[in-house]
Amino acid sequence: MNKLEKMTDVELEIVFQKAFHKLSITTKKFPPDILLQFYAYYKQATNDNQLRVFHQPESGEELVTAFKANALFQIRKYSQREAKIKYIEIAQKELGEDIFA
Repeated sequence: MNKLEKMTDVELEIVFQKAFHKLSITTKKFPPDILLQFYAYYKQATNDNQLRVFHQPESGEELVTAFKANALFQIRKYSQREAKIKYIEIAQKELGEDIFA
């Protein structure tokens, strides 16, 4: 069992929010597949995992919507807690820094 799995829900939420904040302010550019992972795990972790399209997609948007839907479909087996852990782990790997600091 790793450090994240041993945390209480409150502790995990704090680290999750730190990871989200660090990712939000970074200037690092991530490949599309990593961005989709962040998107899907964030949506699952925050229980906002319903893909909604409110307008008729324009050229190219259909493909983006399809990729987002596929990413959400692939991680639907994870609980909110598991999704937070995965999100934090990917953030640490991609940012190359300790999110706990």
